[in-house]
Amino acid sequence: MNRVRSRRSFLSQASRLAGASLASAASFSLFGCGGGQSSVSAHPAEDGYSGTDDQLLEEIEKAAFLFFWEQADPNTGQAKDRALAAGNDTRTISSTAATGFGLTALCIGNQRGYQPHAAILSRVQATLKFLANTMQPAGKNGFFYHFVDTATGSRAFTSEVSSIDTALLLCGVLTCRAYFSDATVQNLATQIYSNVNFNWMLNGGQLLSMGWTPEGGFLTARWEHYCEHMMLYLLAIGAPNPAFAIPASSWAKWSRPVIQYSGLSYISGSDPLFVHQYSHAWFDFRNKKDAFANYFQNSVTATQAHKLFCISLAKQFSDYSADLWGITASDYQGGYTAWGGPSAQGGTIGPVDGSIVPCATAGSLPFVFSDTIHVLRWIRGHYPKAWQRYGYVDAFNPLTGWYDADVLGIDLGISMLMAENQRTQFVWNTFMKNKEALAAMEKCGFRSS
Repeated sequence: MNRVRSRRSFLSQASRLAGASLASAASFSLFGCGGGQSSVSAHPAEDGYSGTDDQLLEEIEKAAFLFFWEQADPNTGQAKDRALAAGNDTRTISSTAATGFGLTALCIGNQRGYQPHAAILSRVQATLKFLANTMQPAGKNGFFYHFVDTATGSRAFTSEVSSIDTALLLCGVLTCRAYFSDATVQNLATQIYSNVNFNWMLNGGQLLSMGWTPEGGFLTARWEHYCEHMMLYLLAIGAPNPAFAIPASSWAKWSRPVIQYSGLSYISGSDPLFVHQYSHAWFDFRNKKDAFANYFQNSVTATQAHKLFCISLAKQFSDYSADLWGITASDYQGGYTAWGGPSAQGGTIGPVDGSIVPCATAGSLPFVFSDTIHVLRWIRGHYPKAWQRYGYVDAFNPLTGWYDADVLGIDLGISMLMAENQRTQFVWNTFMKNKEALAAMEKCGFRSS
């Protein structure tokens, strides 16, 4: 329960703090393509990992797939929000977002032969049937609750019907539709997407609400400044049901505040690094720009700034260096928090304490590959306790000796998807086969840069 409260309260506060300034396209370099590059390179022996880059990326992906295979209910396909990093977890709470990442993980796993095709296809079919027939009718206007019981799909805690978590789920659903030549998968996926009434989530305004609860109605916070919501707006603008779609004009209504840090200029709010990663896991923004920016290059710059920010804290936290950096929304010794930096106000975000969050660098692999893979190799080589059955633990603190006992589905998910995009561009190439995604980007004014 702490995760939804921390993240939602953080985003609401950040939304109020962010300025309404719009960055011109001229403020950003329009170069950089990323992804699909050779991942075999030489590294100094002192990084502690003896394999190639591609071998490490394969380990990351295979371990993350194992999480989504073992820690999802085989009958409903709902993936756990979190589980013990060593396995044998008995918790029963799924997150809708984790299931979205998990559906995409199944496509990657099928492509790489991690399980037999028949078994993976059966899991995808079961997941989509459960979403369409059990979970979606229990939500509201086609949207899904943030947290649900893995076996029954019933609402967990007092979680909201979540617009962003529904978007993450839909990205997984549509990846399956584009990948599997199976009528059941394709029909169910189209049904699930067509049932989402994005127009309702505007709640009479021009910007989408963050969610709705039976007890209080619409949440007051809206998706009003740049963050991970680009996929949500694009899915809403491209919605296959015209009555449920929102106008393309909504794309220009959210603000794009600019941060200046260490000579770098980029669009961001008071946001952790993950906001520059999530939409990019599926939507291919490479070599494209709208009226405001090249968002892929923006994420490159944001990652570079985050590295410099972490290194700047080395006097406080001696573990931070070019070898070891990266924090984003994650666990820490005190629970769950949304943290990082630099912030729009020039300071840190959240209770920065010297912790390291592997998915922060893994989620930026296609943006700044050499820097991020170096950190992941360094962790693998120097901190053996940070690697468990499902890959890297969610977070650890070298200064205190604390290692998280858990992994989180969304953090393993972003790591796996971005690793695959770096290796083969598979998720981008598959998801962008969806005609709604292409049409939405065109409506929003994206052009080749």
